[in-house]
Amino acid sequence: MTIKHVIAASSAMALLAFPAVAEPTAEVLHWWTSGGEAKSVAVLQEQFKERGGVWTDMPVAGGGGDAAMTALRARVLSGNPPTAVQLKGPAIQEWYEEGVLADISDVAEEQHWGDVLPAQIAEHMKCDGHWCAAPVNVHRVNWIWGNKKILDDNGIAMPTTWEEFNAAAEKLKAAGITPLAHGGQAWQDATVFETVVLGMGGPEFYQKALVDLDMDALGSDTMIKVFDEMRVLRGFVDENYPGRDWNLATAMVMNGEAAFQIMGDWAKGEFLAAGKKPGVDFTCAATPGHGFLYNVDSFAMFDVGDDADKVAGQKLLAELIVAPSFQETFNLNKGSIPVRTDVSLDKFDDCAKLSSKDMNADAKDGSLLPSYAHGMALRGEPAGAITDVVTAHFNSDMTSEEAVKQLQDAVANAM
Repeated sequence: MTIKHVIAASSAMALLAFPAVAEPTAEVLHWWTSGGEAKSVAVLQEQFKERGGVWTDMPVAGGGGDAAMTALRARVLSGNPPTAVQLKGPAIQEWYEEGVLADISDVAEEQHWGDVLPAQIAEHMKCDGHWCAAPVNVHRVNWIWGNKKILDDNGIAMPTTWEEFNAAAEKLKAAGITPLAHGGQAWQDATVFETVVLGMGGPEFYQKALVDLDMDALGSDTMIKVFDEMRVLRGFVDENYPGRDWNLATAMVMNGEAAFQIMGDWAKGEFLAAGKKPGVDFTCAATPGHGFLYNVDSFAMFDVGDDADKVAGQKLLAELIVAPSFQETFNLNKGSIPVRTDVSLDKFDDCAKLSSKDMNADAKDGSLLPSYAHGMALRGEPAGAITDVVTAHFNSDMTSEEAVKQLQDAVANAM
């Protein structure tokens, strides 16, 4: 036996006697870059490091996540995917079908996720029956946020119907106050649109139109009325709205530059990060109508081959994300509510408690529904087709009837 063989044999025996301990490492791609969001992801980063992990942050700005998805596709095509990626809804399944997601069922089963997650939400986290993503929270999309001082000074209560909203907005406009803070980005237009669809049509209509893509619903008189209301809402937005990020619109309400914002409860995270208090500085209410539109943030784990450090990082991340302590701390910062049903809400504010109460009630009567605007209800092409029509209508003089016709055509071509 040569010296080379002896050294090799000795090294192999040493490895068998003292197996290498994997160091959890994770490169995490996400789009949580605003104040409340950045504070929230920092919690996970800190907990990961406390457990001996090495975290490489890969934030990609853009509230809707489009830029992040572009960056992700480039990384996957180059054969170097991130360890974990902020993904949600059907996008998880689309990447699974590409054959690039990892199986984290061992962590899920060890931590008994199936016993503590709502069944409907748990299904989003599974790929062909096994767990491939870890849910972080539940956001309610259909919220109205109000500047309490502006509303009190003008004798306005939070509206419970779209007629009440319009009347309040007209009163504010006459007083020289911008009624509705809005950012002119396609996903923000879509966010407002889906709340109007739910509010004016009801849960069953929403399901038919924006989940089932029923052509009769998409071309109905109800949908024409939805676009009519969108045109009215456009009149309550200031002229500087094009391209404005959502958190800057939230800041308008926070700073008294506008009275209302229609946005998911991540907006509350901005208020809280700025030291504002619900019921004192700002108010919250569900958008007019009945139902709960959910947006669930989650992290999908990408196949990193036999890299032991990255695999260990994925397992640690998955464990931490769904653990009760992180669920509480993260969601207190983010403005959302825990995805686990066994986490106490004692430390949460009244907006969060209302959200949890409504979610549990709506889960029982079929009005807990996935947000189309935030990637929970539809795959990319039909969702994009709807949003293209919505934003084209919002930013032009297109009639409601023309918008409905374009909506039907766009969805038909995308299916």
